[in-house]
Amino acid sequence: MAGKVFFSVSMSLDGFIAPESIEDLMGQQWMELQQWIFPQRFFRENLKLGEGGEEGRDNDIVRETFERTGASVMGKRMFDAGEQAWPEEAPFHTPVFVVTHEKRDPWERPGGTTFHFVDEGVEPALVDDEGTVPTEDRRPAAR
Repeated sequence: MAGKVFFSVSMSLDGFIAPESIEDLMGQQWMELQQWIFPQRFFRENLKLGEGGEEGRDNDIVRETFERTGASVMGKRMFDAGEQAWPEEAPFHTPVFVVTHEKRDPWERPGGTTFHFVDEGVEPALVDDEGTVPTEDRRPAAR
């Protein structure tokens, strides 16, 4: 059975998803949008932010989303921001396909995350070498 491509992102009611610049990534508007996820137990443990945290349906959604993700797809701007902010053990623990115009060798991180840089559009990030959808689910991320 082929995997699915699913989109999971936080968005405000007025449509805000991510700032226009890396400098604004940790700005007030983005932090307000993301404030729900930082206390979640699974998120805190996955990012090595410490033990404990809130449990309940929000925590279950975060855990279920990460557990079903076989690979992530992101844009170059999100990667650039994350490259500076993520810990050495990036929080994905799966292959991550970065859609970019730059050629770059894969970047392997501890904990099972390998960033693959795709410079031929998004399709190579969504299908395998034979042109079929892989069996694992793939999750595109904003920006």
